[in-house]
Amino acid sequence: MPRLSLHPDQPLRVLVPSRALADAVEAVSPRVRAFRVDAADGPPSGEAAQAQVWVPRSGGADLPPGFVEALPELRLVQLLSAGAEKFAGRLPEGVVLCNARGAHTPSTAEWVLSAVLAAQRGLPDFVRAQEQGRWAPATHRSLVGARVLVVGAGDIGRTVARMMAPFDVEVTFVARTAREGVHGTDQLPDLLPHADVVVLLVPVTPETTGLVDARFLAAMADGALLVNAARGVVVDTDALLAELAAGRLRAALDVTDPEPLPEGHPLWSAPGLLLTPHVGGAVPQTNARAARAVTDQLARVLAGEELANVVADY
Repeated sequence: MPRLSLHPDQPLRVLVPSRALADAVEAVSPRVRAFRVDAADGPPSGEAAQAQVWVPRSGGADLPPGFVEALPELRLVQLLSAGAEKFAGRLPEGVVLCNARGAHTPSTAEWVLSAVLAAQRGLPDFVRAQEQGRWAPATHRSLVGARVLVVGAGDIGRTVARMMAPFDVEVTFVARTAREGVHGTDQLPDLLPHADVVVLLVPVTPETTGLVDARFLAAMADGALLVNAARGVVVDTDALLAELAAGRLRAALDVTDPEPLPEGHPLWSAPGLLLTPHVGGAVPQTNARAARAVTDQLARVLAGEELANVVADY
């Protein structure tokens, strides 16, 4: 695993997106100097231009053309998010990319559980009936005893399984590479017809972009629930809309393609859909966990230790 080599007397200069994070990183050591920078304003000047570490703003900021190239001493891009698709493969040689793996895990897993429970028990329908002043009893599905297929066997997927365990669910994991307790994605056609709930928690890669296409959806059981807490581009929106319009499948989406979802888009009115605006990780504790990921990483740099959460194969 890579390390950052600093002379013992050399200051560690860090570009950060907020005053609060600047205070947090400077508290790590007197050697740390923080500079508040918004990449959208262009590369920094003066001492800030000598930064060895850049922390882009939360939410997966874009990589402005020429920004990284204007930082000759840059050696580490430390993200505040788990998703790294906007940076992976786009950094100059010698610049390490790390994410904030784990910072969003509890809240994202909590969103998955909340969305599945709400969709299974028909809560969106009851909320709409309440807004219309209608008493509309109905029988819906249950999470208890359901067969849940989790596509993505990482930290969030494992946490989702633990949170669902009290509901006596049967969880099956799928990932790119098969291993003990995890099926490979090549087995999806055999697994999808038996799942009551399919949860998407994969990173964006060439293999996962468009993974959930018409064929994938057609293999799902009638009435099954698709839950996307990954990224919108993992799902073919038109193919999903066709299944929702037919009433054959249901869905709960925290991410969409396109995103933000424009006014008048057919997803807004699609039947059987629970939709939230990419808020799966948006709880107050997430910011603190992300900041801790940054400060822990800087402590490793100063101690000459291996970096954590290196995005090596995205």
